[in-house]
Amino acid sequence: MSSLLSDLRIVEVSAFVAAPLGGMTLAQLGAEVIRIDPIGGNIDYRRWPLAPNGTSLYWTALNKAKRSVTLALDRPEGREIAQAIITASGEDAGFLLTNLPASGWMGYEALSARRDDLIMLRLTGNPDGSAAVDNTVNCAGGFPMATGRGGEPVNHVLPAWDVAAGLYLATGLLAADRQRRRTGRGQEVTVALADVMLATVGNLGYLADVRVNGAVRPPIGNDLYGAYGRDFPTADGRRAMVVAISNRQWKALGKATGLADRLAMIGPLMGVDMDDEGGRFQARDAISAVLAPWFAARTLSEVEGAFAGSGVLWGPYRDFGQLVAEDARCSTANPLFREIDQPGVGPLLVPGSPLGFPGMGERTDHRPAPGLGQDTDAVLADLLGLPSAEIGRLHDAGIAG
Repeated sequence: MSSLLSDLRIVEVSAFVAAPLGGMTLAQLGAEVIRIDPIGGNIDYRRWPLAPNGTSLYWTALNKAKRSVTLALDRPEGREIAQAIITASGEDAGFLLTNLPASGWMGYEALSARRDDLIMLRLTGNPDGSAAVDNTVNCAGGFPMATGRGGEPVNHVLPAWDVAAGLYLATGLLAADRQRRRTGRGQEVTVALADVMLATVGNLGYLADVRVNGAVRPPIGNDLYGAYGRDFPTADGRRAMVVAISNRQWKALGKATGLADRLAMIGPLMGVDMDDEGGRFQARDAISAVLAPWFAARTLSEVEGAFAGSGVLWGPYRDFGQLVAEDARCSTANPLFREIDQPGVGPLLVPGSPLGFPGMGERTDHRPAPGLGQDTDAVLADLLGLPSAEIGRLHDAGIAG
């Protein structure tokens, strides 16, 4: 797998989630991704969670398979070297990926003057260029108000907009590369974090629901909106989520629980069509009243046994610890994962790319994150052709880390 993009060389100047995730996505597919940081690390280098020795598990997780260069970016000579790395020659090079303020030495105008086919992928907060982060974008997007059961907004832990933006950055880079191959022209591609959120709200139909129906999706707890789905407590204090979108899934649920006849009575009693997902949504409280005692009388293991091979669409609730301890999908039984030795941390279970490409041979995308600055000398020598004496001078002068 790691040979798919092996002809690409991408430079990343970034922090936190979106751009590092975009760069890692490309690195795990084989691109050479060189992350440039200031000496001592950027503002995300010590972000929680931390290993006992202070190494950021967050940073190492988001920078796997990359190369690391550290330079004195607050000094002209350091910035000049960074520009040289970004704009170095090569048919499949000249890519910059960033979510940091891109002006002055790192602006598109300055960089494209050195390489006119430069492709720059730049993430901003808002469309006008003003600052925003996942938390400030998420709160305005309607989802926290529709999460929970009302009264107060509920922020989710998942940085959904950062994740989506990172994948948009990776997709945008590949699209811009394809255009450059056709035309020979570079360009600056921009995406605003807020626009990622707004596009998603629109793509899921919530904007249209307001415009067409004058309706705002209400908070309905863990119920599935517009179809049947709800969570249930089990006899051993665990919880399970059950979903029945299609008629096949609905019938499988009735058969597996032995409650098909009782569930069939709900439609005539409530005057709804139980063969329609909208009808099941309207009758969700009555359906759940029938199903709840069945779950309450069984442990999670017994629920799993009853549903195994039945066609019921369901899943257990797990915290992160239970995920690691119980779910075989989160182990080396799944080709996504491999045990590696992460410098500064030790043995880790790490994912590669979730993309599957049959016929690519053994996966080689499970590579650790670099030590901060570990590739500085090699990049300066191999990419810029600097002799060892000059590299030594840069270290002595505090320009290279």
